Amino acid sequence: MTAAAGDIEKAAGVLRAGGLVAFPTETVYGLGADASDPAAVSRIYQAKGRPPTHPLIVHLAGAGHLDGWVGKVPGPARLLAERFWPGPLTLVLRRGPRVSSAATGGLETVGVRVPDHPVALALLSAFGGGAAAPSANRFGSVSPTTAEHVRAELGDAVDFVLDGGPCQVGVESTIVDATSDTLSVLRPGGVPREDLEAVLGSSLQVPSVSPIRVPGQHPSHYAPRARVVLVEPGRVVAEARRARDLGHQVGVFLPPSQDVAAPEAHAVVAVPASTAEYARGLYGFLRELDRAGCDLIVASLPEEKGLGLAIANRLRRAAGPRG
Repeated sequence: MTAAAGDIEKAAGVLRAGGLVAFPTETVYGLGADASDPAAVSRIYQAKGRPPTHPLIVHLAGAGHLDGWVGKVPGPARLLAERFWPGPLTLVLRRGPRVSSAATGGLETVGVRVPDHPVALALLSAFGGGAAAPSANRFGSVSPTTAEHVRAELGDAVDFVLDGGPCQVGVESTIVDATSDTLSVLRPGGVPREDLEAVLGSSLQVPSVSPIRVPGQHPSHYAPRARVVLVEPGRVVAEARRARDLGHQVGVFLPPSQDVAAPEAHAVVAVPASTAEYARGLYGFLRELDRAGCDLIVASLPEEKGLGLAIANRLRRAAGPRG
């Protein structure tokens, strides 16, 4: 789905005027503001209820637009940009003078990416700058993958919602620390670690604690209203029955390997065997079980390879402790 040219130009005008625009990317919908305008960026934090120390990702129309937004780009980072941009890859680099410190959470680094979505690229080209854009939802809740999700959650806090249809990747970008020649994955995402390693010709670490603050690190993140409980795949049905017997309105993510009949739960999601399909549908599944009135969701982690690593990361944080 593509947006009308008039809508693109209207959205670009909103950004130029310091407003907020929700726009589609291949990963999730972003809540964008002019990354060089501290007042506009502060509106993102207010709309989301996001702590101001949590940095945002700056979206650009192409790798040729990096000048001024970042400092030196090390060789390995250039290799990844050439291969995966446009695409769901964010590179963390030394910040340049154009980016507002409000967008970096006060850090001297900045995450940048080029989204692989025709509407996003058209908007960024028409705008002519960088758009700081976290996911277009309340901080810590399930990320939006349709324009309807954005409208339902943020409402009038957004000046303009640019509808580009459902997102095709469904989980956020992979974030790579590229501030030196030794790279590491700070957040698993839409580009699998194995694909990055194939381009670099070396292995990449995925540290459990990031040396640099980046999006998606809060212990409870991507969380539905229902509490999420993670168990081994073979224990999903038994745990769901136990929770049901305790009086819970149980939602179940039934693993594809589970040959037991679906439990008598309040609502059941059959997890796709394809990790690409699972990633694309993950946030929609969580929203579906919330809408069904579930107060507890029982799920298991997929095998942590390929996109399974990103899905497992999101489920762990969805199940994290809540304040």
